[in-house]
Amino acid sequence: MPEVLIKIINQSDNNTPHYATPGSAGMDIRANLQAPITLQPLQREMVPTGLFIELPDGYEAQVRPRSGLANKQGITCLNSPGTVDSDYRGEIKVILINLSGEEQIIKHGDRIAQMIISKVEKAKWELVQQLNETQRGEGGFGHTGIN
Repeated sequence: MPEVLIKIINQSDNNTPHYATPGSAGMDIRANLQAPITLQPLQREMVPTGLFIELPDGYEAQVRPRSGLANKQGITCLNSPGTVDSDYRGEIKVILINLSGEEQIIKHGDRIAQMIISKVEKAKWELVQQLNETQRGEGGFGHTGIN
């Protein structure tokens, strides 16, 4: 599998993100906190990671929820997947929301999200008056599946 070199500054005392297994697509990222955060039901909070990255042009980092955190604690990421653009140089922060019915605590070093590095295709628009017809046409929002 090809690798892309990405510069990273890690201002936390957590490990630098890494792939847990050879087949992993995402790398866990961890909370960088001075004190624990208590998330009440339906409360959201922007959680710092202490990570700053320099992506090559033509790449993005996607910040996605962790399935274990969602399943066990009802915590997920808003704005998912969040996109880190190649020209962004600020700290990576994760917007977490508590969808459970009880308060949840996020502690320093907790794995709060996963980050996936992906190539980006740039679009060039062609202004036209008509689009090619398809069997589906304008059907959307459930029109492609069988009930």
